[in-house]
Amino acid sequence: MVHFNWTQLIPGVDHHSVPIVTALATGALLIMISLVGRLALGKGERAVVPAEKFSVKGFFEVFVEFIIGLTDLVMGEDGRKYAPLFAGLFFYIWVNNLVGLIPGMTPATDNLNTTVGIGIFVFIIYNIQGFKEHGIGYLKQFWGPVFFIGPMMLVLELISHMMRPFSLGLRLYGNMLGDHTVLSVFLDLVPWWLPIPAIFYCLGIFVCSMQAFVFTLLTMIYISMAISHDH
Repeated sequence: MVHFNWTQLIPGVDHHSVPIVTALATGALLIMISLVGRLALGKGERAVVPAEKFSVKGFFEVFVEFIIGLTDLVMGEDGRKYAPLFAGLFFYIWVNNLVGLIPGMTPATDNLNTTVGIGIFVFIIYNIQGFKEHGIGYLKQFWGPVFFIGPMMLVLELISHMMRPFSLGLRLYGNMLGDHTVLSVFLDLVPWWLPIPAIFYCLGIFVCSMQAFVFTLLTMIYISMAISHDH
């Protein structure tokens, strides 16, 4: 069954191109939000003084503190150099997920091409960081700690690593598809003036936030494992 989408009002946009247009539109929105956030930050002393009340600057301060705190917890203070990557990844997935809560909109994360694409991006990033940290010695992680079981470990590790982008993408895709499907079904069954839809919207916001959190957390873990010297 094909559902109406607001992006289909754009000339030349059909059902198959909706995820692409939504991803581009969300990307443009994120750029605008980032510019507004940067302007709100200000310059000089104003940039380091915490916001006194809820504002755009205050929102981004809380968001950045949350990402840095999570990075410190998973990777230690040495992992703070990756905080911009984690913040951008979380914010991109989170906003894309929330777009699906707007009636008549389909989030880009409701499309497998998008979610697996983000998973492949993470796969490339953590392997690049592994080689930057260890050089060619990074490949030793695939061989395992014991030499004579190295061939078996190599096969298992390669399969495990190759499946990571797909597991990341499928997890995000499945949860977003299920969440927005359930929300749309209940909104069709319940009159809009009852308070019940608000409950499902709150649940939807929670799921959207949690999926962005889980995806970012797993990215932190993968990079931490790739640059670890404990192997």
